[in-house]
Amino acid sequence: MEQFVNFIIRPPRAEYDPEHDLLEKDFMMKGRWYHRKDLEVKNSRGDVLQCSHYMPVELPEGKPLPCVIYCHGNSGCRADGSEAAVVLLLSNITVFTLDFSGSGLSGGEHVTLGWNEKDDLKAVVEYLRQDGNVSLIGLWGRSMGAVTSLMYGAEDPSIAGMILDSPFSDLVDLMMELVDTYKFPLPKFTVKFAIQFMRRAIQKKAKFDIMDLNTIKVAKSSFVPVLFGHALNDDFIRPHHSDRIYEAYVGDKNIVKFEGDHNSPRPQFFIDSINIFFHNVLQPPEVVGPTLYDPLDDYFAKGGWSSMHDTTIPQSSMQKSLPSSSSISDAINEVRTKRPMSRTDVPSNVTSSGSASETKEKENHDGRDSSSSPDMISFDLLNGDEDVEYHLEDIPSNAEEEERMLMRAVMESLKDLEVQSLENKEAPEKRVYGNNAFRTAQQSLLSTQANQPETDSGSGDALPSSSESSAPSETPASSLPVSGSSSEKVNETGDMSAVAKPTVTVERSSSSSKWDFNFFKNSK
Repeated sequence: MEQFVNFIIRPPRAEYDPEHDLLEKDFMMKGRWYHRKDLEVKNSRGDVLQCSHYMPVELPEGKPLPCVIYCHGNSGCRADGSEAAVVLLLSNITVFTLDFSGSGLSGGEHVTLGWNEKDDLKAVVEYLRQDGNVSLIGLWGRSMGAVTSLMYGAEDPSIAGMILDSPFSDLVDLMMELVDTYKFPLPKFTVKFAIQFMRRAIQKKAKFDIMDLNTIKVAKSSFVPVLFGHALNDDFIRPHHSDRIYEAYVGDKNIVKFEGDHNSPRPQFFIDSINIFFHNVLQPPEVVGPTLYDPLDDYFAKGGWSSMHDTTIPQSSMQKSLPSSSSISDAINEVRTKRPMSRTDVPSNVTSSGSASETKEKENHDGRDSSSSPDMISFDLLNGDEDVEYHLEDIPSNAEEEERMLMRAVMESLKDLEVQSLENKEAPEKRVYGNNAFRTAQQSLLSTQANQPETDSGSGDALPSSSESSAPSETPASSLPVSGSSSEKVNETGDMSAVAKPTVTVERSSSSSKWDFNFFKNSK
């Protein structure tokens, strides 16, 4: 579970060398010189953000140009914005890239998947507006960067337009899907309890609540023009996330689907769509001279990539002409060859569906694997049945909710045992009626459910004594006490079989202290 928490808030930082992995300090495209200005911006928390601003050396008519801020994904960095610079600079649109706090070379300890990153974006926007060389501002975000852009755009309606590539609609839903898709070692029965545990761990470490990262709610109050993009075979953030946000979005919107997965290079037609979108919403000044590329002939003049020629840049500053090829697609391929886009991947020791580990998991039908995390929560039945997933209405928000949901799960387990007993045609004296047997325990836990229907004394089943219901002493688990009063008697047709004893098992490392029922209570 700790592994999954770190995957959310402390993924591997992207490693890169600004001198080799970014575009050159000075470079030429289609006969025009461009410059990369490296700078630092401090966010509201005091973290220093490493940034780069790509712009023409000479501004057309000395006027400010529109700017697009590229927002990288989880495990990404500002080097991922090099493709955006190659695409947009030729349209007289400057490009600003940054390492979000907790990513790349910037300060900060944790990644928050858009929560704190939107404050980083706010600091960058404020810098650009004070700079004086920028007119309108657009946002281009991918994955985590798309969520960041959406959350900030809802707060700043002056943003001219946004490209949202593969955003997630709700972080909790995404976590549930990742557990299922990538076979994280969490029993199905306890996924929502596990996410509640991770919620508290993330709140403690990264100071944000995963329940707040719901972009559908944000989309209902955002009016910035937006173009969504999503890969059809993305099994990390599935395409329905963009569909859900698109349906809720109230501003001008469009959506593009394309082949590939979460980390695939984006196809040329999507790149063309982005360029056209930003040209329409940012309205950059007209480009004079041979510029741009064939797919946009209707919008811009033709022209091939030019070699280096007379320029006002000193000879010592002539780094390179980018590139010497004949099209934007070739230029993008050259950038990708130099440094591929950062990837967002699950931890290396967590396998995806269809792997050998999944086969091993099926063989171990009790749901436990020797490689599972030592602090994994597990709910088992002593008859050796598989873990069963019960659909709980919501993630518990307080101790009472957790206790109610836990007791409901235990009661449902006993109902399943009753059904199994009937199916096996056991003698009546072997059957177990868990609903009545646990009514007393439920009433003692749930003060809010005081108006329970009274049990028929003629058909109700009593609870066994504490000595009968406790698990064997050699079992390395802590049991949920469910026994009733010693004065209660077992119905003549309701003998409690040993195989029907339900327990709540908590696996733990040998170094940790023994957990009890308080583990499920809210720490607040």
